[in-house]
Amino acid sequence: MLKTRLFTAFFLIGGFLSALFFLPDLYWALVMLVIIALGAWEWGRLTGFSARAQYGFALGAMVVGLALLPDTWPGAWSNIQPHVVHWSMLAATLFWVGVVPAWLFSHHKSSRKPLLAIAGAMVLLPAWLALVYLRKVSPWSVLIVVMVVSIADSAAYFSGKAFGRRKLAPLISPGKTWEGVAGATVAVALFGVILSVGFGFTPWIVAGLLVLMVLSIVGDLFESLLKRQAGLKDSGDVLPGHGGILDRIDGLTSTLPLAAVCLNFPIYYAAFHE
Repeated sequence: MLKTRLFTAFFLIGGFLSALFFLPDLYWALVMLVIIALGAWEWGRLTGFSARAQYGFALGAMVVGLALLPDTWPGAWSNIQPHVVHWSMLAATLFWVGVVPAWLFSHHKSSRKPLLAIAGAMVLLPAWLALVYLRKVSPWSVLIVVMVVSIADSAAYFSGKAFGRRKLAPLISPGKTWEGVAGATVAVALFGVILSVGFGFTPWIVAGLLVLMVLSIVGDLFESLLKRQAGLKDSGDVLPGHGGILDRIDGLTSTLPLAAVCLNFPIYYAAFHE
C-alpha cells in the first residue's frame, strides 16, 4: 500500500510540475479542466446523484469550462468574458468564507439536487478559473498556493499524530486536532518567512499564507462532511493509494479563488469605487 501511494504521489507531482511549467496556456487549461470534470463526477457520487446525473454534471462542467476558456469569445463578447471570470472567483471566495463555515457548523445535509449542483459548480469551476488565471500571472503563484496546502496538510498530520489531543471537528473528521492546526500554522508561517527573507516577498505574505491555510482546512472539512454523510471513505478510487480527485484537491478548491482575488484586488476595488 505504501509503495503504491508513493508511486502515485511521484507520478502526480512530476506530471503536475511538468504541466505547470512546460505546457502552453491552452493545454494547461484543458488538462486542468479534465481533472475538474473528474472531480465533478466524484461530487455527484458524494452528493447522491444518479449515475446519469453524475455523467451529466461532469459533462456540464466540461462544457462550461470550454465556454469560459480565456480569449475565445468573439467580438464585443470578449470584453465581457474577463468580468465573468473575475466575478466568478470572487463569488467562490464569498462562498468559502461565508456559506461553507455555516454549512459545516450546522452539519447540513441537503437532498436538493439543484442546490448541490450549484454548490459543486462553486467548488470546482472557480478553482479551475483561478488555476488558469494564476498560471498566466506566473506558474510560481500556482506552485506557492499548492505548496501552502501541502505543507499545511503534512504538518497538521505529523503534529496531530505526535501531540494531538483536542479534536478540531470530531463529528466531521475525528482525526483532525487543534494541535495539528497549530503545527500547520507554524510550518506555513515559516514558509512565508522563507519567501519574504529569501525571495524578496513582502512580509505581509506570511499573513496571506496563513489565511490560505485556514481556508484549506475549511475545504478539507467540507469534503470530509460530504463523505461522512455519504458513508464513503474516499471520494473515488481513480488515484491508487490516494482515493479520488476531490481527496487531493479539496484544500485547493477553497484557496485558489482567494489567491486569484487577492492578485486581482485593484480590479474589485475600482469596481466598488466607481
